Amino acid sequence: MEKQPVHYTLAPADPHAHLYDVTVEISRPHPMGHIVSLPNWITGSYMIRDFAKHLIGMRAETADGTELAITSLDKARWQLAANDHPIRVHYQVYAWDLSVRGAHFDQTHGFFNGTSCFLMVEGFRDKTVTLDIQQTDCTHHQAWCLATAMQAVKVDAQGFGRYIAADYDELVDHPVEMGNFTQVEFIAEGIKHKIVLTGRHQCDTARLTQDLEKICAEQIRFFGKPAPFAHYVFMVMVVGEGYGGLEHRASTALVCSRDSLPYVGMDKASDAYLEFLELCSHEYFHSWNVKRIMPSIFQTPDLSQPAYTEQLWWFEGVTSYYDLQFLLRSGIIDHGQYLNQLAQQMTRVYRMPGRFKQSVAESSFHAWTKFYQQDENAPNAIISYYTKGALIALGLDLQIRQATNNSKTLDNLLLRLWHEHGQPQIGLAEGQIEQLASEVAGQDLSDFFARYLRGTEDLPFDLWFAQVGIEFGLRVANSSSDLGGVISGTSDKPASYLSLGANLTNTEHQTIKLTHIWHNRPAHLAGLSANDEIIALNGLKTPNVAALEKTLSRAQVGNVLACHFFRRDELMQCLIKFDQPPADRVVLTKKTDTSWPL
Repeated sequence: MEKQPVHYTLAPADPHAHLYDVTVEISRPHPMGHIVSLPNWITGSYMIRDFAKHLIGMRAETADGTELAITSLDKARWQLAANDHPIRVHYQVYAWDLSVRGAHFDQTHGFFNGTSCFLMVEGFRDKTVTLDIQQTDCTHHQAWCLATAMQAVKVDAQGFGRYIAADYDELVDHPVEMGNFTQVEFIAEGIKHKIVLTGRHQCDTARLTQDLEKICAEQIRFFGKPAPFAHYVFMVMVVGEGYGGLEHRASTALVCSRDSLPYVGMDKASDAYLEFLELCSHEYFHSWNVKRIMPSIFQTPDLSQPAYTEQLWWFEGVTSYYDLQFLLRSGIIDHGQYLNQLAQQMTRVYRMPGRFKQSVAESSFHAWTKFYQQDENAPNAIISYYTKGALIALGLDLQIRQATNNSKTLDNLLLRLWHEHGQPQIGLAEGQIEQLASEVAGQDLSDFFARYLRGTEDLPFDLWFAQVGIEFGLRVANSSSDLGGVISGTSDKPASYLSLGANLTNTEHQTIKLTHIWHNRPAHLAGLSANDEIIALNGLKTPNVAALEKTLSRAQVGNVLACHFFRRDELMQCLIKFDQPPADRVVLTKKTDTSWPL
């Protein structure tokens, strides 16, 4: 196959310096010259990341080797001099970002997103492009393989060679993994799925494939065939500590702790493994809800500037609501586990005083700064469109059920969006989902959205859950690690757990660092601040969180403890008075023989 008007070549150049060599060839340049640019952000992650800062040594030449002048227009755009002959632009990419959003390369593996590596030739964004990913000494010597969901044209047995994409947006929506990874496959509803595990692990791949097949098959059946992809790849970077994912049109890039994977001999699925399966379910669900059902502004976004929308409550919140449901629908968890996991998800919202300061619509619109650039005051100032967005989805589901006497649910709205917008690729205007929700419910839901999406009220779950046979309750925490839900091993109400009202972490020099302070709780009222380091309570050394909690376990409401702490390098002291802790852990209890939410 001949090269397209724009052709890319990427070669893993130096694993120790973490460099990729990239060439962009423009075979039919415009005689007035071209502007080339690199995205400032990647779709699905709403923060300006300035990928161009990692481009090194850019130069341009004609086919006969004549150098072409390059003029910088701004931080991520360059003007190529006018020329009538084919052009080659050469540069290197520094790849040392071990995340799902950028590029990484060393002697153990290579990974990249196209937004980190491939210049867009303005005027050719909607044209078909080809890409050669070359074998080099590093890949040959270590017998690396390559995995991507991009369409192959001519590749070798290891996957290196030529690929094709319908346009630039498709090119940068297919991440690539290279290395000596573990690779397993399964078929879900007739579609081949591949799991690629990079990093040291002892994963029971048979169990993982079995569980993922159930989840994937259930989601495909829910939306209906044909699925929006011909094949799918789960790319998993296994690390000591890590968690995250980023969706793409036929794949997902994931980071997980190796302790999150199942091991041979595991009897009951661990909480960490269920969390990983939920992450996989979440990113897979995005294949429909955000990659196809999407805001109009995301269809061909300006990747140089933020794309503002209030709709992320739907695209991330609804996805967060359904990711757990599909573990239930596929039989991975039972009804009791579902309610307990849902209670823990709801607890993440009820613990955040910032939910009364910022609406979910505002959280979505300001994701570029406030959500993606959180500071130590975040719990007091903002709310997540993931977590509270999921609660709005839950409330909307219950409202639709009530309004239609259980003849319709949130499923009906989601499937209508799929058939009317996702399949025909018609973007959604601001407020359009709310209008369609009212149509599905058969009643005006503008008050619902005004109060809970654009307002900051708590949703009345005690009333709504009662209508489906579930009791909603709030209790105090029984430890700093209490995530909500039913307390294991007892049905008795726990004693109040006294806390500072702060997130704590141990330091390497035997102090306790306060990372976040909740307003109007003991630490805040005593004058403690984020990044302070506690060294003693009541004159006794307190070297770690365990020692602090032992002291607190003996305290009573109204007690006052003397606290010595460092702020920067200055020793300070304060008095901490303990109040009645808030009831902010959610418990959901099945009261009737209900099958909700199925």
